[in-house]
Amino acid sequence: MIVAVKGISAAESRFGTRVILFLHNRYRTTGGEERAVAELMALVRDELGEEAELLARDSAQLGRARAAAGLLRGGLAPDDVAAAVRRTNARIVHAHNLNPAFGPRALAAAKAAGARVVLHLHNYRLVCAVGTCFNSRGEDCTRCQGANTLPGVRLNCRGTGAEAVAYAAALALHQRALTRHADVVVVPSHSAAARLRALRAPVGDVHVVGHVVRDFAQRSAAGAGSYALVASRLAPEKGIETAIEACRIAGLELVVAGDGPHELPTDSARFVGRVDEGQLARLRAGAGLAIVPSRSAETFGLAAAEAMAAGLPVVASDIGALPELVEREGLVAPGDAQALAQAARRRFGDQSAGERAIAAARAAVAPEVVAPRLAAAYEAAVSDVSLV
Repeated sequence: MIVAVKGISAAESRFGTRVILFLHNRYRTTGGEERAVAELMALVRDELGEEAELLARDSAQLGRARAAAGLLRGGLAPDDVAAAVRRTNARIVHAHNLNPAFGPRALAAAKAAGARVVLHLHNYRLVCAVGTCFNSRGEDCTRCQGANTLPGVRLNCRGTGAEAVAYAAALALHQRALTRHADVVVVPSHSAAARLRALRAPVGDVHVVGHVVRDFAQRSAAGAGSYALVASRLAPEKGIETAIEACRIAGLELVVAGDGPHELPTDSARFVGRVDEGQLARLRAGAGLAIVPSRSAETFGLAAAEAMAAGLPVVASDIGALPELVEREGLVAPGDAQALAQAARRRFGDQSAGERAIAAARAAVAPEVVAPRLAAAYEAAVSDVSLV
């Protein structure tokens, strides 16, 4: 399917030389955003019929001092971005994570070189130094508001005083410049848009473009599943302790796939570490339930969407964007192990819930559903028309 974008015909999209240039600063610990960028690039090629190229930077290759310099200066080497726009004849720069190497200077350079800019906010880092709105006290938190990022310093959310100060100062200095240089702002969910407004982020009107999932089960096999599954980065905001306690109460075996900085008792569940896509698919095929026990306001909930697409009934925290994906019967209050245990026991192996999950996932995240929304964001960028 080719979705023609205003200002460029379908034929020009497919056979012309102009491209969508993606910008992304990879995180030190890779996660869902890297996958989202790769899937959106594939969507541009396969569904919109345009070329896509990536200009990337990697935080793991930057020292602390250079990263801080990039944050405070609003980016490093913006001429590289301008050169990439000219080399590719990019009509749109689709920007994802910009800290610390790109910053607003990259967007200004892209526009000066003749491209329009789509700024894609996958998290809350426009205001929140850690991006998750989950603070060092273990709370879902909106204390930082607009350019007032001092609460993050007082709470030491970045883990060290110096880094917390650098992030707070950079966000306060550059958040308005980031959105000012964007022709369109994209977020993954209506919940993310509402949270950014609650944080008084200078985003204005936004386009909602969810993540993409390509693989869908034909039928649910949850009835034959033998364990509950959590697929997640190991971090405090993911609430994995709640899932462990809930499965103990419910008498369910729990398998946890993922790695990360958060230490958890290894005798309380079967931890299989970081797995590749094939291994994760096999784990989902053997599960009777997926659990997404987040304690912070997820901007999308990719783990839930992928589990649903695989035919698993899901129980999840009633927070952030998860209610936009998971049916009401599968939602419980964050951190409530007793309620999670009851929901897990009720939905474990429920094949009809698994069938409904496949249908709901197709309606929300299939490529043919997401592609027109992305095309509309690109069209708005080139035509100077915004969409609430």
